[in-house]
Amino acid sequence: MSNWTPAADKKNQGTLEFEISRAQVEEGLEKAFQRNKNEVSIPGFRKGKVTKALFFSKFGEEALYQETMDIVLPAAYEAAVEEADVTPVGRPNIEPVSMNKGENWTMKAEITTAPEVKLGEYLNLEVEATDTEVTDADVDAEIKRLQDGQAELVLQEAEVKAENGDTVIIDFDGSVDGDHFDGGQADDFSLELGSGQFIPGFEEQLVGHLAGEEVSVTVTFPEDYQAADLAGKEALFEVKIHELKRKELPELDDEFAKDVDEEVETLAELKEKTTKKLSEEKAASAQAAFEDAVITKAVENASVEGDEIPEEMIDEDVHRQIDQYLAQLQQQGISREMFFQISGQTEDDLHKQFEEGASTRVKTNLVLEAIVKAEAIEPTESQIDEEVASLAAQYNMEAAQVRESLSNSLLKHDIAMREVIKRITDSAKTK
Repeated sequence: MSNWTPAADKKNQGTLEFEISRAQVEEGLEKAFQRNKNEVSIPGFRKGKVTKALFFSKFGEEALYQETMDIVLPAAYEAAVEEADVTPVGRPNIEPVSMNKGENWTMKAEITTAPEVKLGEYLNLEVEATDTEVTDADVDAEIKRLQDGQAELVLQEAEVKAENGDTVIIDFDGSVDGDHFDGGQADDFSLELGSGQFIPGFEEQLVGHLAGEEVSVTVTFPEDYQAADLAGKEALFEVKIHELKRKELPELDDEFAKDVDEEVETLAELKEKTTKKLSEEKAASAQAAFEDAVITKAVENASVEGDEIPEEMIDEDVHRQIDQYLAQLQQQGISREMFFQISGQTEDDLHKQFEEGASTRVKTNLVLEAIVKAEAIEPTESQIDEEVASLAAQYNMEAAQVRESLSNSLLKHDIAMREVIKRITDSAKTK
């Protein structure tokens, strides 16, 4: 049983009081006891052999209340939220009202709820069509990219002057006001001129020089440079150019085509295959742009109560985005600590980065959830089973593990959100 009471003086806040049945408490106590019995020492009993009755008589069942609460609270809270038909955001502040032995437990949760959404038109929308034509210029640009990928760096004669696009092998030694700084020195460094790899102004000052020359390069570090002690300061780099290499492109002929793609025999076949690939990519990109435009229009047609998104929802979205971003890096072998070290960013920097667009993302989710409700979309058990199987295959897990780690409500939510997006976009048209 649950009871929801909106706060009289605070928008989108209230109190949810709910019960945890004695049967649920007993089940939680049993699990907590099984977890702890091997750690208990009672004279006359080997570890792990003490009975629950003896444990309770000696220590009292209250000794397991905190762990029991950890076990039973999540499901009880989720059920209470569903029964009260409220949508909490952020972390609730949950406190016990009563936890009397032999009785139901009563809990009180102070929560912030999602604001109400007033829907506008969301079906049969019209958006601008995206161009999907692949031009000769598109194909030529892609062939040129492939040609650049096959280019060789060829050592140039001593009289050849450096140009943008050339690669120079250099030593450099940087200083500010005569003092050398960490990271300002290197030997035999390979630098492509015009790549923007160095501080603005550095690479440009090497253009026009010859291998064997020594060049004094003066630059000013950007005001937002990650090393605060160098930001905004003028630096002098003494540079020695050892070698100059220039890209030599292969001829655009049938041999080039075969080197790039072993499935073709001629340059004409490569161009034909490239045209098909670009067409498929443009079609996929156009479809994604179409779906984005439709969802954006549906969201623009809706309004959020008070025109404000609760701060808890913004913060929750930002942290979710950060966690997903860092998890993707982790899959590439870059740990959280390594990322912050090599990027020079802090957690606050990352937080500010993901704050941009957070209110739009949150409003989009609120509108889509409101459309799910309006369209009465309710995923079936078979859809949930398919979702579990798909996630298990994706993450190489057992289906039971997925079931254990993800609640039914979360699985239903993800399925319903995909269904509502499909419903909105399937009904839409292009102008």
